[in-house]
Amino acid sequence: MKKTWAIGALVFAASGGSALAASAQPLVNVDWIKANSCKPGVVVLDVRSSIDGGSQIDYLRGHIPCAIYSDYMKGGWRTKVDNVPGMLPPVPQIAKVISDLGIDNNTHVVIYSAGNSATSMGSATRVYWTFKVLGDNNVSILNGGYAGYIADKKNPVQTGMNAPKAKTFAAHFRKDLDASEADVRKAMAEKVVLVDNRPSDEYLGVNRAPVAKRDGTIPGAKSVPESWLTANDGGTFRSAAEIKKLYKHAGVPTQGDEVNFCNTGHWASVGWFASREILGNKHATLYDGSIAQWSADPKAPMEQKIKAE
Repeated sequence: MKKTWAIGALVFAASGGSALAASAQPLVNVDWIKANSCKPGVVVLDVRSSIDGGSQIDYLRGHIPCAIYSDYMKGGWRTKVDNVPGMLPPVPQIAKVISDLGIDNNTHVVIYSAGNSATSMGSATRVYWTFKVLGDNNVSILNGGYAGYIADKKNPVQTGMNAPKAKTFAAHFRKDLDASEADVRKAMAEKVVLVDNRPSDEYLGVNRAPVAKRDGTIPGAKSVPESWLTANDGGTFRSAAEIKKLYKHAGVPTQGDEVNFCNTGHWASVGWFASREILGNKHATLYDGSIAQWSADPKAPMEQKIKAE
């Protein structure tokens, strides 16, 4: 049975509904953005935030022409659900965020972050995953981020604010891209590949993030730190050939069922993007609750590979 939500004039569908726009390329380059940023039907989305040392002030001082701004950390992209931070907001809530940015299902959205690290690119991949999990395939990421764009001083930069005019975005939720705790338990039982995209010290259990309640990782998980997936931990993704070599070293297949996780689903979105969109593994998914949720459940097993004390 189809479930719908209505907020004012906006209607959001959890499944079914009209066909969405055709798929866009996962990554676009600077030449593409220069040629298309101000074209009708394209919305360039600047998501710089405190996570990569950016803010709305930086946007106002300079951004890609015609780009609109939405702070990744403060713009409503993530929320606390059942005391777990950084989760996907309720579908009507996040769909309204997108609608208010002047985006509908025919809009080609191109996302960019500061582009100064793999963590920064995680802002773009997490927002990209959000669009995908809401059923929209007409979305891309600017490879290299804003740092890559302004590396050439001749590229035009716009200042001030571009105010979007609200449209209607219809969300068609895709459960297959959003793994739950129960899905992870099932994956463990079925020996599905689990990929921990946190730094290796957290994977090993030497250190842990404040959101983690216990040390270590999900038993059986493989380690592929998100910093491996961009060149020199910068804003440009490695090639498919390079990522395949890294996956081989980590013992991670490049095809087949795979669950990516980290602490709160940020770094994991980098791993998910590398697997699904660069390597083409359409069976890769993301565990939104990640270790923040898993470690808070006393019945969920944890594996600590190294004890420092």
